[in-house]
Amino acid sequence: MKNTTLLNKIKNGLIVSCQARKGWPMYGKNIMSAFSKAAEIGGAVGIRATGPENIKAIQAVTDLPIIGINKQWIEGYEVYITPTFASAKEVIEAGASIVALDGTNRARPNGETIEEIVEKLKSYYPEILIMLDCATFEDGINAEKMGVDLVSTTLCGYTEETKHIKSVNFELISKMSQELKIPVIAEGRIHTPALARKALEYGAHAVVVGTAITRPEVITKWFVEEMKNFQK
Repeated sequence: MKNTTLLNKIKNGLIVSCQARKGWPMYGKNIMSAFSKAAEIGGAVGIRATGPENIKAIQAVTDLPIIGINKQWIEGYEVYITPTFASAKEVIEAGASIVALDGTNRARPNGETIEEIVEKLKSYYPEILIMLDCATFEDGINAEKMGVDLVSTTLCGYTEETKHIKSVNFELISKMSQELKIPVIAEGRIHTPALARKALEYGAHAVVVGTAITRPEVITKWFVEEMKNFQK
């Protein structure tokens, strides 16, 4: 397997997702780079980030490997995590060590398919690791057949088929980890250190945490809502 050194470097570690959409309080490449540096100081083994500008800014302050995605919302398509070859190319050339794409079989712009994009990436950028963000076990099986380097559980709970899942899907993490030969990255609704550790116990190669670290407005709301339950 290519770049096993990188895969070994992130094994059993925490990857911090440093992302913010336009309009969110933490939006901006300077804030994302600051979050990334703070994550490095705290012991993170990698960063997940979206967009070439943010990736370049993060790369300027830390040597941690970056999982690069390119969120693009295109009318008429549900897929928004690196939906095209061109969107993947942008984050690779910005400095991402791993490029992550939506790994479902949903329609993509320009008539592209995930299989075609993966083959093209393997041809043009053979040194870059490719990760597919999956929603189901079947997505993981298909990803392995395509010859990608790793998969994640990122989209479980965020597709029509899985929208009923509202918590960390440890069953999916376990099944993927046991039956796939490639590493499985746990991501999605992992909001506490205990849940992150549990994901490793269920076989995850590494764990991605975003909201619980880099969205203070959401974290604040968690505290406020819990405290509202107090009746004096």
